[in-house]
Amino acid sequence: MKWLALFLFSAVAVVQSSQLIPNNWPTPVYNISDDNLTVEKIQLGRLLFYDAILSRDGTISCSSCHSLYNAFAHTDHALSHGINDRIGRRNAPALMNLAWMSTFMWDGAINHLDMQALAPITHVDEMGESMPNVIDKLQGLSFYRKKFYEAFGDSTITGQHLLIAIAQFSSTLISANSKYDKVMLGSDTFSDVEQKGFTLFSERCAICHTPPLFTSNDFASNGIPIDSAIMDMGRMEVTSISADSLLFKIPSLRNVEFTYPYMHDGRFKSLYEVLNHYNELTSPKDKRLENIQLTENQKVELVSFMLTLTDREFLFNQEFAFPKELLQPRE
Repeated sequence: MKWLALFLFSAVAVVQSSQLIPNNWPTPVYNISDDNLTVEKIQLGRLLFYDAILSRDGTISCSSCHSLYNAFAHTDHALSHGINDRIGRRNAPALMNLAWMSTFMWDGAINHLDMQALAPITHVDEMGESMPNVIDKLQGLSFYRKKFYEAFGDSTITGQHLLIAIAQFSSTLISANSKYDKVMLGSDTFSDVEQKGFTLFSERCAICHTPPLFTSNDFASNGIPIDSAIMDMGRMEVTSISADSLLFKIPSLRNVEFTYPYMHDGRFKSLYEVLNHYNELTSPKDKRLENIQLTENQKVELVSFMLTLTDREFLFNQEFAFPKELLQPRE
C-alpha cells in the first residue's frame, strides 16, 4: 500500500493510525493508535521477522513459513517445516489484517498479537529456541542493541520488547486494495461472472467468511475427519471442551489465490478441490455447510469472485519484504 511507504522511512516516529485503518472497516482489536505504533518498532519488527537468529540453529525465520508473495503463507509443502527438517502438524496460515483478530493459530491458542510470535519461536518443531537464548544472541550484537535503543529507548533487550516489535510490524500487514475493495468503493465493476460469484458468495459463504475481513474470526468444523497420523483435535486441544473437537479457525479468503495449499493440514491444492470437498459432505458437523451444493458453472463463478480478493499491491509491497540491512555483516 502506498501509505506504508509514506511513514516507514519518514522522519516522523509516530505512525498515524488514520493512514492504516481502511474506510468502513471495524475498529481494530490490536492497538494501532497514534500513541502506540512507531516507525522504529515497526522497522525492528521487520528485521526480527526475517532474521533466522530467532531459531536455535540459525536456519529458520518467521518468513521461512510466511512468504510475502503468498500473502505471508507458504506454498511448497502442506505442513510447516522447522529446524532439523522437522515437520509440524499444520499448514502455516496467511498473515494479514492481524490487527482485527482476537485469537491466533488454527486452534486459537494465542489471544493477543503481542504474544503470537512466542509460539513458533519456542515450538520444538518450528524454531526450537528459548527466549533467554534468543535474548542472549541479540544482546551480543551491537546492531540489535542500537535498534532496540532506537525503538524502546533502552539497549537492554527483553523478550517483551522483542515480541512487541514483531507484533507492530505484523499489525501493518494490511490488505485492503483488491478489485473487490475497488468495486465496493465504486471505482471498479465486477464482470458478469464475478457478479454472479459475489451473489453466490453472499448467500452461501459470507456467514463464515464475512466481509470486509472475509473471516468471522470464529472456529468451525471444515468436515475433514481426523488424521490418525497427526491426531489434531483442533480447538479442543486448547479448551478441553468436547464440542470443540475438530474445530479450526476460519481463515480469511483475502488473497486466497496465493495462499494454497488449503485447510489446516494443507491437503487441498486448489480452490476447486475445496469446493468439491464441501459439495461431497453429506452430514456436516457445522450446519452452515449444508447449503453449499454447487453446479460446475457455480464453482467457476464463485472462484472468479474469490480471485477479485487478490491484492497485488499488498503481495508485492517491498516495504514488507526482506530488509537489505540483514545482508550486511552484523557485530
